[in-house]
Amino acid sequence: MAQNDSNPTPPPEPHVAAEPITEDLVQDKEEEDDSSKIVIPVPESESLSLKEDSNRVSDSEKNAIDELKKLLKEELEDEEVSIWGVPLFKDDRTDVILLKFLRARELKVKDALVMFQNTLRWRKDFNIDALLDEDLGDHLEKVVFMHGHGREGHPVCYNVYGEFQNKDLYHKAFSSQDNRNKFLRWRIQLLERSIRHLDFTPSSGINTIFQVNDLKNSPGPAKRELRLATKQALQLLQDNYPEFVAKQVFINVPWWYLAFYTMINPFLTSRTKSKFVFAGPSKSPDTLFKYISPEQVPVQYGGLSVDFCDCNPDFTMSDPVTEIPIKPTTKQTVEIAIYEKCIIVWELRVVGWEVSYNAEFKPDVEDAYTVIIQKATKMSPTDEPVVSNSFKVVELGKLLLTIDNPTLKKKRLLYRFKIKPYSD
Repeated sequence: MAQNDSNPTPPPEPHVAAEPITEDLVQDKEEEDDSSKIVIPVPESESLSLKEDSNRVSDSEKNAIDELKKLLKEELEDEEVSIWGVPLFKDDRTDVILLKFLRARELKVKDALVMFQNTLRWRKDFNIDALLDEDLGDHLEKVVFMHGHGREGHPVCYNVYGEFQNKDLYHKAFSSQDNRNKFLRWRIQLLERSIRHLDFTPSSGINTIFQVNDLKNSPGPAKRELRLATKQALQLLQDNYPEFVAKQVFINVPWWYLAFYTMINPFLTSRTKSKFVFAGPSKSPDTLFKYISPEQVPVQYGGLSVDFCDCNPDFTMSDPVTEIPIKPTTKQTVEIAIYEKCIIVWELRVVGWEVSYNAEFKPDVEDAYTVIIQKATKMSPTDEPVVSNSFKVVELGKLLLTIDNPTLKKKRLLYRFKIKPYSD
C-alpha cells in the first residue's frame, strides 16, 4: 500500500513577548539508547533537501529527457496524451514527468520508454479518468489518508496498518478477490487525486509525496489476504508511479518488519534505500518532527494537529508550535510576558507525559498575589494528550507554564498561544 508547508503565520500580536526560559533546542550530551531506530545509510545526494534532490537535474539526465521525448513523439505520432493532468509536449512540466520514468530505469532511455508505454496502456485499461470520480465509499478513510505538509512542503500520506485489526474492515477489504480489487481501486484513486495537487513545475515545484507508514498493531505477515493485496498494490505502484515518494518513514516498527526488510534490502537500489527511515515506538514522534512540524502532525502521532483532536478551536494547522527539550530530572518554565488586558489561550503537550504541569499568572505589581490557574498535576501517558486553557488578564504580568520532569528520560514540550482582545 505504501508507495514509492503551509507557511506558518507569524507570532501572535506584537504586544506579547513569548520568551521560554530554556536553552536552545539541542541534543543532550549524554548518549541515548537508539536501538529502537534504524536509519538506512544514504548516498551523497541525501545531503540535499528532499525538494532539492527531487528538482536537481544533471546534464546526463537532461540529455536522457531529450532523447526519451524524441522517441515518444515518434511512437505517439502526434497523438494528444495527458498524464496526471499534464499534457505531454505542451509545456516544461513534461520534462519532470519523463525524468521520473528515467530515474526509475537508471536513465536507460529505451527501458524508460517501455515503462512509460506500459503505464499509458495500464491507465487506459484501468480507466483512470473515470476512477477519479467514482464513489468507492469512505470506510477506508482511516487506513490511508492525506494530512498536512512536511517542513519542505511535501503533502503527507499516512498508511495506518493497525486499522486492519478491525475484523469487519479486514473482511470487507480482503476476503475475496473482488474485495481486494475494490480496495486497490480505492487506493489508486486516493493516490491519483493526491498527485493532481502536486506541482510539476521544473526546478521549483513539489512533485513528490511524503509517506508515513504506521506499523502499530499491524496484522503482520501471517495474514495471507493482506500479503496478497499488498503485493499486488506495491507492484502496480512500482510499475506505474515511479519516483513519487520523497521519503518513506516507518514508525512504531516491530522486530519482524526489520527482519523482513533485512531480507529484501539487497534487492533495493541505493536511491530507494536512501528514502527509508525506520523508528520504533519510543522514537516515532521525534522522527516525524524531523520532517514534519508538530502543528501538522496528528495528535495520535505526538503532534497538535487540530483536525485529529478535540483541541481548542482558536488554533488551526497554520498556527506554529514551539518545541522545547526538557532534560531528565529537571524543571522547565515557559514565561509569556503580557503587556495589555486580554484573554490569553494556550495549549500544550509533553510527548509521553510522565511529568507534572502547572500554570500561574504573576502580576508585575510588587507584592501582588500570584494567581494559580492550574495547580501542579501529574500527567500520565493515559491522560488526554493535549492540555488546553485560557485566562483573562486584567493587569500586566507574566503567564508561567511549568513542566517538572522527574524521569530519567528527555522529554519534548510542545506549546502555542494566542491573544484575544476583550472589553470590560
